[in-house]
Parts: sequence; C-alpha cells; structure tokens
Amino acid sequence: MRLVLLSGGSGKRLWPLSSDARSKQFLKVLSDSDGNKVSMLQRVWGQLQDANLAEKSIVATSTSQADMIKTQLGMDVEIVMEPERRDTFPAIALAAVYLYSVCKTSLNEVIGILPVDPFVENHFYQKVKEMENALLTSEADLALIGVTPTYPSTKYGYIVSEKNNSIHYSNVDYFKEKPTAEQAEDLISKKALWNCGVFAFKLGYIIKFLKEKNIPVEYNKLLKRYHTLVKSSFDYEIVEKAKRVISLQYDGYWKDLGTWNTLTEEMAGCITGNGIIDKEVENSHIVNELDIPITLLGLNNIVVAASPDGILVADKEASTKVKEYSQKLNNRPMYEERRWGWYRVLEYTKYPEGNQVLVKRLGVNAGKHLSYQMHYKRSEVWTIIKGEGVFVFNDQLSHVRTGDVLHIPLSAKHTLRATTDMEIIEVQTGSELVEEDIFRTTDKWEEIEAFCRVKVTVRPT
Repeated sequence: MRLVLLSGGSGKRLWPLSSDARSKQFLKVLSDSDGNKVSMLQRVWGQLQDANLAEKSIVATSTSQADMIKTQLGMDVEIVMEPERRDTFPAIALAAVYLYSVCKTSLNEVIGILPVDPFVENHFYQKVKEMENALLTSEADLALIGVTPTYPSTKYGYIVSEKNNSIHYSNVDYFKEKPTAEQAEDLISKKALWNCGVFAFKLGYIIKFLKEKNIPVEYNKLLKRYHTLVKSSFDYEIVEKAKRVISLQYDGYWKDLGTWNTLTEEMAGCITGNGIIDKEVENSHIVNELDIPITLLGLNNIVVAASPDGILVADKEASTKVKEYSQKLNNRPMYEERRWGWYRVLEYTKYPEGNQVLVKRLGVNAGKHLSYQMHYKRSEVWTIIKGEGVFVFNDQLSHVRTGDVLHIPLSAKHTLRATTDMEIIEVQTGSELVEEDIFRTTDKWEEIEAFCRVKVTVRPT
C-alpha cells in the first residue's frame, strides 16, 4: 500500500498566521510528547512513522509549499508538485500518474489518500492499514474511512451506509454534503459517519479513468497539460460516481483543526509567543509571532493571533468567518519559511515616481544556501548582521561575515551559503519587486562551486 498525503490550500481560516505561502499545516502551535512545538504536518508524519507507513508515503503539494515541507520533514521526503493549484482531483491524478509512470508502481497496488492535517489518535493509522484488505476483499472501487459523529455538525460531509454486511466494512448508500442542523440530526439517527477525506483505490482504477478521459498517464506530459484539468474535487469527480464504495468506521478521536476555535482546543498552553493573559480570563488564547508583547485583559473566549501579515482579534465562535474577510486581503506575504531558512518583510514602499523599495530580514541556516540567481527588475544591497558564509558573485567566490555590505546590481548572478547561522538585511530597489523576477541558474551547491573553479577570491581572515 502506498500513501499520498494531500498538502494544499492556503488555510485562510487561520489568518493571519496561515496564507498562500504558509498554510495551516505548517504552523508550529501543537506540542509533541516531549513538549516541543510541532506543526500539524510534523505531528501526522510522526504518527505515520510510528505506524511504519512513512517510508511508502509521498506528499502532493503546490510549488510554493515544497520548501516548507522539506524544511519540516527533511530533504529526503518524496514530493509531487502541482504546477498550479487546481483542487483535489487534479492533485490526486498527478500523484497517481507519478506513482504509475515514474515509480513504476503496479496497477494492482492499493493507494491511500489522506489529508495532511487531521488531529487523530495513533490507532487511526491502523484503520488506514485495514483499508487495503477491505478494498481487496470486497472488490469495491473505493474504500473510505468514516468517523463516528460526536455532534450534529453542519460543517462536514456525511457517509450513509447500507446495513452492515461485514464486521469490517459497510457498503455506502449515498453521501450528504454539509447538511442543515436538522438534517445532521436525522443522518446521525441513521448511523451516518463523518467523511474525513480518507480513501483508497487500486492504482489501476484511477489510471483507467484517466485514459478514458484522454488525460495523459505519463508524468511529464500531464505536467504540461495540468492547467487543462477540471478544477474540481476528487469527491465530486470520482467518489460520488463510483459504482461500489465501502466505508470503514473509526470510533476514536478525530478533529479538523481548520478554525481558530478548534485549533486552540488542542493547544497545550494558552500563550504561544510573547504575551500575557490575566488570570481571571477564561478560555482565551494568544498566538503571537511578533516581537512586541500582547496583553489580554477581561475578555473571555477570545483568540488573538498576530503575525507580520496582520492581527486578528475574534470571539472564538465568530472565528469561523475569518476566511471570508481574509480573502479580501491581497497583500504580499510578509513572512515565509524556505528550505534555506526564512525571511520577514520589514518595509514595502511604492513611490509615486514608479520605483519601489522592499526591506527584508533574512535568516539563512548553517549549511544551507540560496539558489544561484539573478534579477532583471531590481538591484539589491545585503548587509550581514550575523554570522559568516560564502558569497558567490558572477562566478567569483569570497568569504563574508558580520558587518560586510554586498551590492548586487541588475542581472548579476549571486548566491550565499551560510557557514554559521546568518542574518541579513536585504534592501531591494527596482521597478517591480516580485518573486517572479528570480531567474535561477541552479539550486545545487556543487554546480555553483564548479562555476567558480577558475575565479576564486578567498578573503583573508
């Protein structure tokens, strides 16, 4: 059995900490058994490792999230990257084609699909393992996991099954998406289960479907045609149209940590970051990524979340409305984590004359490096404020350290490798300061060194 973890979406219901660049599954607001702060992604990956499922798992994600995944899970994790976001059906189709044409996975292999951000107990993954045998034994098209509801939720989809024909699984009768409160109560009376977005199928089942739709089943060809795939959910395109679907029932703890209300319920403490909550305040939380302190007095059932992208103050019940407001904000991300470290935007100014200035603070982790790149619409000035490393400028290598100021004009090739943890103040000046104005020569340090073999300038200590 191979597993595909879906890591997509912007998670804007957890704005301002989550965004297109840093989705909710990367936020380190949960705690592991040792009390260390971990993200939803890291927690799930750890559970997969405990269940001996991680080695056969790949992560399907967008290009913008790939660096973050490798930073949190390690450089060896296998990733399938969408060229652009197009919902769960295209993402799963791309992952299936990758397994088929690149990994040469057998068409008879069972493929499990899991969201990357559920909050579940460890034995949930034993139920995931059971999907393989249930699918093969039943000869069904698809196998799902349904969660026993704890209340008549209107936020989740429901799986309605026929009378149990096996102690291990049931035949699915129909699905009901996000019912009214009255409908939810009626569904629960019929022993309906919450649909937690976990399903399994034989690889051949999806490959056959793609061929019938004239969708390429060779990975590189599908990448080129990815923008033509229907922007739709896997549930709508596949699950609801399958001839025979079975469900396995999970009776343990399960929660979708998609809102501040549900997320704060699973946080180990009331304060993350720099903050103070008065002792008389009840059921309120502070999550603060800023250097300035936040103090909360006299407000119960409140969440205060602060990041470089904004500040949210909301009643927990009202926090479910965050997404509709955050979608109106089209500002550039003010904080991102990358494979080499992180950056935070300190100031961004557009002048009437047309030129722009962007000031960033960058952190480059020891042993990591930026890609070898150039820009055509901006020049940069780097001031090193911490650490030392190796700077490459137009194929010329030099050692740099705290206090050095580096000038990078238009179209100059440049990169930096940190010997120790480094921090840099970067000032960009140009006509258009966008991430698209990055033209990479290579991401591999050994190739960068090869460019510099002839021209080497080592600064004396």
